[in-house]
Amino acid sequence: MEKHPIGDLMETTMQKIREMVDVNTIVGSPIVTADGMTLIPISKVSFGFASGGTDFHSKHQQANNSFGGGSGAGVNIVPVAFLIVRGTSVKLLNIAPPATTTVDRIIEMVPEVIDKVSELVNKDEK
Repeated sequence: MEKHPIGDLMETTMQKIREMVDVNTIVGSPIVTADGMTLIPISKVSFGFASGGTDFHSKHQQANNSFGGGSGAGVNIVPVAFLIVRGTSVKLLNIAPPATTTVDRIIEMVPEVIDKVSELVNKDEK
């Protein structure tokens, strides 16, 4: 069976999306400050695409079928946080709007709780 042109259209669209969105788009390159602190930007990426087409049958060229189609894509990149690494300490600095649900708030508190527990364990060992 002969390959249909819509397949090429979709392949081209997906290839372009792959070129735009990779892991470095979500977790950015680390930035090292003069005092040795490392900032790692974190972003939320969402994308979508659509493709469509149709075969046209011409009155004058009944043996030849014509194809018309198109595709489009959209990408939304929103910075949401920075990972701050200083020595052995790692903290998450949210820059997104505050969480609206209880589950979101609990997830945001996890790094702070881990830090507090680590401090208590270290105090007990000393």
